[in-house]
Amino acid sequence: MPSDYVHGYTEREAERLHDQANTLRELLHHDSRWPPGALVLEGGTGVGATTAFFAGDNPQVRFFSVDASAESLLQARENLAAQRLDNVRLVRGDLYRLPFGGEAFDHVTVCFVLEHLTRPMEALAELMRVLKPGGTLTATEGDHGSCYFHPETEAARAAWNCLIRVQAALGADSCIGRRLHPLLTAAKLRQVRVTPRTVYCDASRPNWMDGFVKKTIIPMVEGVREQALAWGYIAEDDWNQGIADLHKTGEAPQGTFNYQFFKGVGVK
Repeated sequence: MPSDYVHGYTEREAERLHDQANTLRELLHHDSRWPPGALVLEGGTGVGATTAFFAGDNPQVRFFSVDASAESLLQARENLAAQRLDNVRLVRGDLYRLPFGGEAFDHVTVCFVLEHLTRPMEALAELMRVLKPGGTLTATEGDHGSCYFHPETEAARAAWNCLIRVQAALGADSCIGRRLHPLLTAAKLRQVRVTPRTVYCDASRPNWMDGFVKKTIIPMVEGVREQALAWGYIAEDDWNQGIADLHKTGEAPQGTFNYQFFKGVGVK
């Protein structure tokens, strides 16, 4: 696993993760369904925001949800307990060396995980090791390079690009969504199918403007401020202006925002 999760482990980041999961639930996970009785591995559970949806929508499925962060797992446990979900077992573990035997799971799913890994193909190989023949692997990722918005200013774009540059400097790829099909194919999955999931926000969709632009995306960019300034990617005045300009994209009536997610499924 990477030594640094680009967004950090702050209380604000945990809140952002829940806002993100709630906003994107229907778009990304309306088809995240597995057969009753299946044993499913979720890699990178984080604070359990998406885990709770998986567990609640699949009450007859048993989940093993793995994360490297003990602090995140504690929050996930509290979240699941608050919702009285008892079909999830939380496990601390490394996606490069999972604490399970081979072919242990009927299905595997990861969401917003590969983008943070320095060696995504190695992680996919390990996920394939614990997946039974005939089982499916599902990967859901965003692509920060797919973003466009209005009004767009030079400062806003520069601030946005800091997010991409910081993640790249950590050895990860925030534009990995566009590579999902070749990655899953290279992992020896069969029948790989990738579907785009588009977020579009404007004044006619206030819930999306609030949940995605204001509570998910802009806080994500704001989270790399320290690294962007320290590593000389942008001057502080330009950063402040860029963030202010990004906030205008989430304001009615002139603001619009577009972003592309990708969801891939393949069979072992």
